[in-house]
Amino acid sequence: MSRILVTGSADGLGRAAAATLLSQGHHVVVHARNQERAAALEALVDRGADLVTGDFMERDAVRRIAAELNDAEPLDAVIHNAGVWSGPAVMPVNIIAPYLLTALLHRPRRLVYLSSGSHFSGRPRLGGVDWRGRSPGSYADSKLYVTALAAAVARLRPRVLSNAVDPGWVPTRMGGPGAPDDLELGHRTQEWLASSDDPQSLTTGGYWYHQQQTQPHRAVHDQAFQDRLLQTLAEETGSEF
Repeated sequence: MSRILVTGSADGLGRAAAATLLSQGHHVVVHARNQERAAALEALVDRGADLVTGDFMERDAVRRIAAELNDAEPLDAVIHNAGVWSGPAVMPVNIIAPYLLTALLHRPRRLVYLSSGSHFSGRPRLGGVDWRGRSPGSYADSKLYVTALAAAVARLRPRVLSNAVDPGWVPTRMGGPGAPDDLELGHRTQEWLASSDDPQSLTTGGYWYHQQQTQPHRAVHDQAFQDRLLQTLAEETGSEF
């Protein structure tokens, strides 16, 4: 069985993925923004999940979580699920935090990054971005960046399986009750990519929707854009990829 970190697992898709993986016998590390949110994870912790807490708006909190996890049993996989739809937290949570965890964690064998169909509306430009969240950020841009990050990791770390997943517009707190996609299908792909021995799941560099590979925004596989993104994030955070 694998040891798998699921970020942003207090509710929604993250909680569903963590609960399913735990039921399958995996060793799961759940994550909540703070102790108040962590209370929602007591049932999973009682079933054996480990818990880390930290606000992904704060870079020092992300670094502390990475250090804590590096001092524990090695991770086999990370599902970068944590995300916000709007407001100042968009860039810190949706791209800075997964970049820092990717740079700092001791090489999990599988990385799954939550993208969105909204990334097709993202702009592949890096100038003038408020990475620290002093002002509201573009959700579409953040999801384009994290999808490109997944592809860059696949290219530069060939021994790591790195993929991006569009979970669909599902009825979570973020998606709203009227969202048209299937909630069960919304978390199945990331669980499969993080843990399955199915030959299809043992591939890298893909953009997935309901266990089917599809083509992302053309900038995602633009190596020059990937390199600029990694350089910008390294300079911004002080942590080299």
